[in-house]
Amino acid sequence: MSSPIQANDPIPQQRIALSITINGMRHDLEIAPTASLLDVIRDELGLTGTKKGCDMGGCGACTVLVAGRHIASCLALAASFGGAVVTTIEGVGTADRLHPLQAAFIRHDALQCGYCTPGQILSGIALLSESPQSIDDIREGMSGNLCRCGAYPNIVAAIAEVAGL
Repeated sequence: MSSPIQANDPIPQQRIALSITINGMRHDLEIAPTASLLDVIRDELGLTGTKKGCDMGGCGACTVLVAGRHIASCLALAASFGGAVVTTIEGVGTADRLHPLQAAFIRHDALQCGYCTPGQILSGIALLSESPQSIDDIREGMSGNLCRCGAYPNIVAAIAEVAGL
């Protein structure tokens, strides 16, 4: 008969299988069942462009695209994304060929400190896929992304340029 678990005994670390496609590459991982998608992206895969901000879904720094839709990866339980297709900032454009929104961010000086920029760009890409019709649509669509540097007018201008507004 085994002895009962004592308070100071280490808790066994259960792992579960997760197959997920990130930036076009399939990954077969063993993760903690409670891991967030953000933690898997940053800690398991080393993709640190996606930022950890508030860790409560309120700032947008952790935004990624799942099947083209933006989500707060800090609130997303990774285990529920088996088979998903995820795009992080590392999967947008290249050093030689920027995504049009990345180039517009540079032209409009919409990045300042840069911490929120990955989430801003991914949210902007998702918003552009919905064809915003006005500056107000852009402001509303980007309302879940905070910029502590106050580059909001520049961010809106960059998205408006790519949207053709």
